[in-house]
Amino acid sequence: METYHNVCEEGNSLYLDKYHKVREISTLKEFLDGSFELYRNNTAFLVKDKKGGEYREIDYTQFKQDVDALGTKLIALGLKGKRIAVMGENCYDWVTAYFAVTNGTGTIVPLDKELSKDEIEKLINTAECSAVFYTNTYNDIFENIDVKFKFRMAVYESLRNSGDANDIRMLTESGRVLLEEGDRHFTDAEVLPDSLCSMIFTSGTTGTPKAVMLSHKNIASNIMNTAKIFEIRETDRSLSILPIHHTFESTIGIMGLLFQGGSVAFFEGLKYLNKNLLEAKCTVLIGVPLIFENLYSKIWKTAKKENKDKLLRNAVKMNRTLKAVGLDAHKTLFKSVYKPLGGKLRIILSGAAALDPNVVRGFHDLGFTFSQGYGLTETAPLVAGIPDFETGKAGYKKAGSCGPALPQGKIRIDDPNEDGIGEIMYKGPNVMMGYYNMPEETAAVLKDGWFATGDLGFLDENGWVYVTGRKKNVIVTKTGKNIYPEEIEKYLAEIPYIEECMVYGTDSEDGNDTIVSVQVRPDTDIVNEAIGENHSDAEVYKLIRSAISDMNMKLPNWKRVRHVVIRKTEFIKTTTKKIKRQDNIDLLDEDMFTAD
Repeated sequence: METYHNVCEEGNSLYLDKYHKVREISTLKEFLDGSFELYRNNTAFLVKDKKGGEYREIDYTQFKQDVDALGTKLIALGLKGKRIAVMGENCYDWVTAYFAVTNGTGTIVPLDKELSKDEIEKLINTAECSAVFYTNTYNDIFENIDVKFKFRMAVYESLRNSGDANDIRMLTESGRVLLEEGDRHFTDAEVLPDSLCSMIFTSGTTGTPKAVMLSHKNIASNIMNTAKIFEIRETDRSLSILPIHHTFESTIGIMGLLFQGGSVAFFEGLKYLNKNLLEAKCTVLIGVPLIFENLYSKIWKTAKKENKDKLLRNAVKMNRTLKAVGLDAHKTLFKSVYKPLGGKLRIILSGAAALDPNVVRGFHDLGFTFSQGYGLTETAPLVAGIPDFETGKAGYKKAGSCGPALPQGKIRIDDPNEDGIGEIMYKGPNVMMGYYNMPEETAAVLKDGWFATGDLGFLDENGWVYVTGRKKNVIVTKTGKNIYPEEIEKYLAEIPYIEECMVYGTDSEDGNDTIVSVQVRPDTDIVNEAIGENHSDAEVYKLIRSAISDMNMKLPNWKRVRHVVIRKTEFIKTTTKKIKRQDNIDLLDEDMFTAD
């Protein structure tokens, strides 16, 4: 059964006169050429020549010249029309290689740097790659992988081997010479909107990785539509922290800034987050919920440690009162909050997973422009997002939502239940071409132009989408009741002793029913405050089990958590920090304990 009521229509009429004006692009070649023409003297990237050193600026002109030179060399090596992989830490070389491949050479295949050697080799073979770019961290891995061309990149200039003929810098210089001699094979190359641009292997939490085929039009339309709902200024600077092979970082975090003349700084690691925000004078931070939940928690933990938590709470109340009458004093009221974050941070964009609504409202209360979006690799990636002109009142009120569909997109709910919850279906120019060499899998998710996301959710009266869970994760009891793990996890997240958790279904002891189970990773600091540092496993279990029992009273009997497992180690996660449910369900070792 399908339903067409409860549909977020293309070009939501509520916002037609509010969307930002943007230039039209249909390929990444048009994207880069346009940004070069408009912003040639602006800073495009901030890089470090050595770890711990100062940031150095690279403008749009140098970036465009480097891309053209490298692309020219790649074609001269016989790589026209070939698939070329790129893997490694976030860095300038990675982005240069990406555009040198896509803008006239062939198809880019971004790889997850967390993969094992065997997995890397398998994916390179599956994608039929003729070459690979990789940062020097992975020299040993690629030494024995059979691929015709191997090109080295470096995160820092100080780590570069200047005599290596296969170093990206040497290739670029060689290409520069070819350009000076009149070689225009790359610069004059025709790139078509519907041509294959990128093949990205999904890093989903379940199933076999699939190569998502994205065209130039898929990615270009997503860049444009994101700019229509979220305006970046030429003076804006972001800090690149998410894995760059992921579409959320490459499309939104990198290209989203470059499309509008902003600049991107590469960070040195999560423990250097605050330091790098300050050094790069960042105004924009794009990340995943885990990062922002930890950041928000740290703000309040610091305030409590300094005995300023009451003062901060009063400042929040005062800011709410002032905002109600049109006054904004957040820079003065929350100076101590902004200073550790560089002092200039104003925009926070969250994606890749659901974020606690209380954290969303908390950042709003502290004066940040906070937006969250929803998307998938198959949609390049954004499907919906809260527009910047709605992040205030509406964004605060609808904190559990990911906003309406993109300006050129449509969302509908398939086969909704009595609560309006069903599978989220999406149609738009950013929907993938399909899965590489997987016609049956492609046909299963692409139906009459609609993409079946595999996610469950509902739409409100204004067409804002609320994601309630993953279709594959639903716990079905023997009596036919459906339980959404993500719903229970939101309740559990309110327990202060819990750092992270994962809800799943298991058989009851008698095998007659399916019960709700949870794995919990405790918040060590808060647990220590409650029962002291020299506690036993049994004491930790008792503390958390008691809190969960209290929480259970808010839930109907069939939704209550019956089995609790405490884990001492991190959950197994994807590189975008999503918990891999099945991997963690299958894992039960000495670092976990229970008394159930």
